[in-house]
Amino acid sequence: MVSTSTLITVIITFLITSILPLVVWVIYGLKNKGKGAFTAWLLGATGFFIMQVIIRVPILNMLSLTAGFQSFVAKHYVLYCLVVAFTAGLFELIGRYVVAKIMAKNLTYERSFAAGLGHGGIEAMIIIGMTYLNNLLYIGMINSGTFDGIVEQTAALGVDTTSLVAVKDALINTNSAVFLLAGYERILTMILHVALSLMVCYFVSKKQDLKGILICLACHWMVDFIAPLVNGMATEYMGNMLSQTTAYIIVYVFLTAVAVVSVVAILNIRKNWKLVDNKNI
Repeated sequence: MVSTSTLITVIITFLITSILPLVVWVIYGLKNKGKGAFTAWLLGATGFFIMQVIIRVPILNMLSLTAGFQSFVAKHYVLYCLVVAFTAGLFELIGRYVVAKIMAKNLTYERSFAAGLGHGGIEAMIIIGMTYLNNLLYIGMINSGTFDGIVEQTAALGVDTTSLVAVKDALINTNSAVFLLAGYERILTMILHVALSLMVCYFVSKKQDLKGILICLACHWMVDFIAPLVNGMATEYMGNMLSQTTAYIIVYVFLTAVAVVSVVAILNIRKNWKLVDNKNI
């Protein structure tokens, strides 16, 4: 049986990653009614969806099935983290930049902020929200006693059931707080995405496209490299240098610090953007 505490934390994370982004979109859109915030959110979400879900992720999935790629990850994990982090930053940057150029004729702080909300919101919904929806379905089947029957039927068809067994084991034996951390991580990440989208849009509005591109890419690359690298230190890829608990602590302290810096950046961009707008009045 999956514990009640695990069920509660899974529900909370599902709400944070699936419902909260939509609620924020509606509230921010209504607050900035007439400023194009609704459409900017959709543009930001579309930019992420096309570059990551349609293009980058399928490519990585195909590569991950090859023996050569798996060998590369095992032998050169740090380099792997660098490459994957760079491609994530690059592909998402392309999406942000295209969105900024589409909005160039009416590139305001409010629309740029909304685009960042869309970018981070759709990522949370797709990557974590859908996963936790599946977790809720699995919990229902495990607690109702139907899960094992489905595993047996799947095995009878000749399909590998290792992943299903692993899911059941994780839901039953993992500390419930771990499931809550996923929701917390998405909140921090959404704040970062708003800051990065604002950064690109701000520099595009100032006709300093290259500066915004390089700063955004460097920031995204750094965050996407450090987090998986630290997590990797708790795996056989890097000799189990850290315990899983220590790795979690380091990663979440780091991401919290990144979110704080992102908030400062957002406030500074807002201040500078408003000063420019006031001068142009």
